[in-house]
Amino acid sequence: MAAALAQRGGGGLSLCLASAGVVKALSVAAFTLAWTHSIEKVEWQEDWRVTPRGLELTQARVKGSGAGMEPPPEARLVDGWFQWQPKPGAMPQVVLGNSGAAGEWRLCAGGNCRTLSEILGHPVGANVTTMKACSP
Repeated sequence: MAAALAQRGGGGLSLCLASAGVVKALSVAAFTLAWTHSIEKVEWQEDWRVTPRGLELTQARVKGSGAGMEPPPEARLVDGWFQWQPKPGAMPQVVLGNSGAAGEWRLCAGGNCRTLSEILGHPVGANVTTMKACSP
């Protein structure tokens, strides 16, 4: 039963995405947010967990370093990625912007990665997207 709840987003929680008047709820308990840095063209990944307190960032990775993307001192190089665990704490929402210079944010869960445009069903472009924990 606990595994089934976790797979559906942990006790009824879901991830809500909102952009340009469209809101989508995804039944996920955890996900990876991935993107390419607009100047360095290097991939970033963050692992998030949906909790009753909000969204918790559990791990971050970057495939290099450079302008505005220096890994923190505690980061360790593992299989070509600088990896670290951010300080624990839940955020009520996370706001994502997009300059359009490096492609789209991608959300990965259950072995499947999709762009925010694919998930929301319209081109996100430079529109802001808000992520937060929600109840289905």
